[in-house]
Amino acid sequence: MEANENSRRLMYGCDGVTIENGHFKVHAVSDQFKVATPYIRRDFYKITLFRGISRLHYADQGILIDRPALTFSNPLVPYSWEPVSESWTGYYCQFTEDFVHIRDRGRLSLQDSPLFKIGGSPVCFLSEEQYATVEGLFKKMIEEEATDYIHKYDVIGSYVNLIIHEALRMQPATSASKQSSAAVRITMSFMELLEKQFPINSQEQTLALKTAGDYAKHLAIHVNHLNHAVRDVTGKATTVHIRERIIAEAKLLLRNTDWSIADIAYSLGFDYPAYFNNFFKKQTGMTPRSAKLV
Repeated sequence: MEANENSRRLMYGCDGVTIENGHFKVHAVSDQFKVATPYIRRDFYKITLFRGISRLHYADQGILIDRPALTFSNPLVPYSWEPVSESWTGYYCQFTEDFVHIRDRGRLSLQDSPLFKIGGSPVCFLSEEQYATVEGLFKKMIEEEATDYIHKYDVIGSYVNLIIHEALRMQPATSASKQSSAAVRITMSFMELLEKQFPINSQEQTLALKTAGDYAKHLAIHVNHLNHAVRDVTGKATTVHIRERIIAEAKLLLRNTDWSIADIAYSLGFDYPAYFNNFFKKQTGMTPRSAKLV
């Protein structure tokens, strides 16, 4: 099982880098941004500064990025990049919740920040002046990480906070409040709860919440209320979100572990492997065994 858990940890990394608890990495953008990345959840926060044209698929949004921008990703929300242009320049940093935090009348979780929270806007478009300001902070982080200073990550954490606050300063005043409706709050709670079910890291782990009714009960609301809110905000039914997330996790387990199909089925909440086989084939057009060989 140790080898499987190691491969799962690496699988949720990015660009060949494993972000361990409390750690940090910063990079200049290179050729990996010219290749589409898989639509999965990562185990770290990520801030990207770049010039280049691409489409970001983040949760249920498809955002065309055609000018200088900062993007923010949350470990609870799956995302992928679809490159459009051949020319890329910029930087990105990856870090965990324990590495850095925002202070505002005490500790504030990054997931509560308008930049990272579920349902927020993950993209901040920049003017040339703003781009230069943030670029300078990324360069300072790279320079600092190369030093032997014992407290260098404290310094780097300050630079990360500066980038976050620069982005908050750039955002329109309405951006942080437009997501305040009851339907959005319910949908955000549902999406966060859904993502917390994953990843499945061991064969002993099973999904605790399987149906829309399970999620509604956990959120202490009627299932019809949950369904209406989720459909109004995302355009898709609660059951569709659950189904798509289970399929995404199933594909990752099939391709990146040596677990049997029966073990995967039980971990994903299916009482019998045959039920999982039928579900997977109906959703993907192929059997789990075929997907495992792809």
